[in-house]
Amino acid sequence: MDKCIRFGVSLPEMLLERFDRDIEKKGYANRSEAIRDLIRQSLVESEWSDSKSETAAAVVLVYDHHKRGLTEHLTNAQHEHHESIISTMHAHLDHDNCIEVVLLRGIAKVVKSIADKLVSAKHVKHGKFVPTTLGKEL
Repeated sequence: MDKCIRFGVSLPEMLLERFDRDIEKKGYANRSEAIRDLIRQSLVESEWSDSKSETAAAVVLVYDHHKRGLTEHLTNAQHEHHESIISTMHAHLDHDNCIEVVLLRGIAKVVKSIADKLVSAKHVKHGKFVPTTLGKEL
């Protein structure tokens, strides 16, 4: 692990109290851990702002598998972009509904485009794009 450096931060009391309540709810051991995560999140967002950087993401889809043509459309889209899709997981939520998680890796602009195509597919009930990092710069 890299050498840790201590630094001071000045905040309005009310902001710090809210932050402390929030990090307690989330289960952080201390403020330092929570602040490290906030900084990492900011760095990941910076990676994504450079549309040419190599990134990773997850796309979560919930859909009714009975909707005509939807599963074929999703499968075809995934085959079309097989070079960027590193894994998928499919599970049955009940008799009608499925959840699918698609993991992507590649250039930010391309990954986002594929994710948008999956999330916006007709009859997808809910779709969520979760951008992340390859972790090399964190």
